[in-house]
Amino acid sequence: MTRAIPLLDLNAFSSGDAGLKPQFVRDFGNAFHYTGFAGIINHGISGDLIEEFYKASKAFFSLPESEKRKYEIPGLAGQRGYTSFGKEHAKQSPVGDLKEFFQIGQEVTDGDPIKADYPANVMVSNPAEFTQLGIRLYKAFESVGAQLLRAIALYLKLDEHYFDARIHNGNSILRAIHYPPILQDPASAIRAEQHEDINLITLLAGASSGGLQILTKSGHWLDVVPVDNEIVVNVGDMLQRLTNNYLVSTTHRVVNPPRKDWHIPRLSIPFFLHPRMEMDLSCLENCIKPGEYSAYEPITAGNYLDQRLKEIGLKK
Repeated sequence: MTRAIPLLDLNAFSSGDAGLKPQFVRDFGNAFHYTGFAGIINHGISGDLIEEFYKASKAFFSLPESEKRKYEIPGLAGQRGYTSFGKEHAKQSPVGDLKEFFQIGQEVTDGDPIKADYPANVMVSNPAEFTQLGIRLYKAFESVGAQLLRAIALYLKLDEHYFDARIHNGNSILRAIHYPPILQDPASAIRAEQHEDINLITLLAGASSGGLQILTKSGHWLDVVPVDNEIVVNVGDMLQRLTNNYLVSTTHRVVNPPRKDWHIPRLSIPFFLHPRMEMDLSCLENCIKPGEYSAYEPITAGNYLDQRLKEIGLKK
């Protein structure tokens, strides 16, 4: 079967082999320029850790609704803890997605004053290991994301470590998403309506079933079917803004399964890599060709996030 997105080996970048690194940078950068998505293998994230967090997530979402709602904290715009079914929607759609989710955020441990800007993570008592497993997986995703952004920095002819300080203790989010069984005709609602991500890049550790699709430039939907131990990585709107649309934040969605499989729930674990809130998202000068102009007004990452959270129904 023809793949919808390129598959790349992160070892080519991280092994220290000077002959392999430039090829990875070209291939990964081109994937983000032309497709907006890439699959990554040999990323170093423990398969056991991913599996343990999947199991803990399944146990959490199996709790009664009244129990889960204890972890839904008013005023946090869904950025920590539980968000109940149907509350989030795509920015162009008034219909809530067929999902519920739990979000884990940054744990600042080095005395960085930015800690005061982040709410505390919501600690789950049942299953007891849920939050700590999520924090461990968060850190693993954060490390891999930093490597991938170093490759992108080189592709954009920036210093390799351009993003390092800008994402250190960044406002990233690990989200455990549960798409419950579909019990009645959902009318126009699907598990996740077509959208683009808000952040710099997203890293997705597989899913318990299929459904992820990307929209090609020619207007066709293609299924993304990862191989074992592959993570799917895509451009978010912040990176698209920063590169003046040179790297593309591709529209994607999660469709409902065939009717015969409506009874099967779906779990998905994406990591949304955000920079620090003060990062300037003004277009990079070397991404604006002679005779062209910036496609976007200057804005900080924090202000852009606030704007988008209001658009998708998580913030008033």
